[in-house]
Amino acid sequence: MAALAWVMMGLAIWHFAILVPDRFWGGIVGSLLCAITGAIIVGLIFSGFSVPGNDTITVLDAVEAIPGALLGLAAAYAIGVRRGNPSLHL
Repeated sequence: MAALAWVMMGLAIWHFAILVPDRFWGGIVGSLLCAITGAIIVGLIFSGFSVPGNDTITVLDAVEAIPGALLGLAAAYAIGVRRGNPSLHL
């Protein structure tokens, strides 16, 4: 159940990606995948590489995913800028 909380927190943080220019590696879909992957990896690290079940999940399990989602978004943005993805101006 904690894995679902990590994915949902990664998705929630990903929504703030619209506030920066779209220079993410893989575009908006790449930023989504990086945010969710980062949230899951950091959530697993914080929980000792085991996924807490229904009986042991708390609000802090979802909060643990915030740094991972931010790191995932930062990594996607840094790779996109390094590769020279231009910002989309419509």
